[in-house]
Amino acid sequence: MVSLDVFRGLTIAGMILVNNPGTWAHIYAPLRHADWHGWTFTDLIFPFFLFIVGVSMAISFAHRAARGEARRRLLLHTLRRSASIFALGLFLHGFPFFNLATLRIPGVLQRIALCYFFAAAAVILLRRSTQVALTLLLLFGYWALMALVPVPGYGPGNLDPDGNLAAWCDRALMQGHLWKPTWDPEGALSTLPAIATTLLGVFAGVWLRGAANPVNKVFRLALAGAAGMALGIIWGAWFPINKNLWTSSYVLFTGGMAAVVLAVCYWVVDMRGWRGWAKPFVVYGMNAITVFVASGLLAKMLGLLKTTLADGREVSWKTWIFETLFSPLASPINASLFFALAYVSFWLALMWVFYWRRIFLKI
Repeated sequence: MVSLDVFRGLTIAGMILVNNPGTWAHIYAPLRHADWHGWTFTDLIFPFFLFIVGVSMAISFAHRAARGEARRRLLLHTLRRSASIFALGLFLHGFPFFNLATLRIPGVLQRIALCYFFAAAAVILLRRSTQVALTLLLLFGYWALMALVPVPGYGPGNLDPDGNLAAWCDRALMQGHLWKPTWDPEGALSTLPAIATTLLGVFAGVWLRGAANPVNKVFRLALAGAAGMALGIIWGAWFPINKNLWTSSYVLFTGGMAAVVLAVCYWVVDMRGWRGWAKPFVVYGMNAITVFVASGLLAKMLGLLKTTLADGREVSWKTWIFETLFSPLASPINASLFFALAYVSFWLALMWVFYWRRIFLKI
């Protein structure tokens, strides 16, 4: 499925774009996360990637099972890979000083690792009907916990940044190791519904591997995606769509949208064969984790290394590049966007060299 590599590449390119503006003071609204409830384009990127992890898992594990690979071997492979991804996330957070006293423990790669492991364990050990029941349990169970369990000092059902149950759990488990002083968007409790996002991708992957004709696959996947989006919006009236809390309505809405996007990619790329436009995203998709980690490390270095300008100001290399090369080109908000697009293009060029030399780094 070339379409899956295209979808993965689009998602990774989106991650790099929104993570690397020229200046955080000037960003177009769709390239920011929603302040709290609600969603923007940026809030779609992470759940899309977890959904893709699920689709890839369904296809990969089916191939391994067809070769007669034992479940124990699959589980060990999954555990090793998850541990490696989790360790990479900790390394990325700690680099270059590795201050263990304040090291952020949760994170994007850490959540990917946990969702991959638990969703994979469900795929390997449970029947499909039980996987569906588990997904429903994660969604409704998380909603019940967030709505009914009282938080000390706040009571039940509080969904404010500090007063919700997920934030309280993060403070109890990892105080001093969070993104914010009192909560983390990739915290422990909110990882439960994120596993459900991954399982939705598994179900999509199983459907795409099935014996139905391609037109039927696309139509039903898109229809299921539209239904998921509608249910997410409806549920959002009681349990708001919120990326930071990874609410159950957010899972349904973003999982549904991911299914629609995958259906479109499948129809355009795999069925119609229109692939010329998609080659840059295939290149990104073939080394997704590699480019995510490497781009994050370089961004850190550009922010840490300092230089002195002619006016005597000491600024980071990133600021020097932005003010020297991009600020003169356009208004601040457009210059900031141009920097982000240039950063995406730089990594595309580098990954194209990897692709041309058949270098695909797997974890």
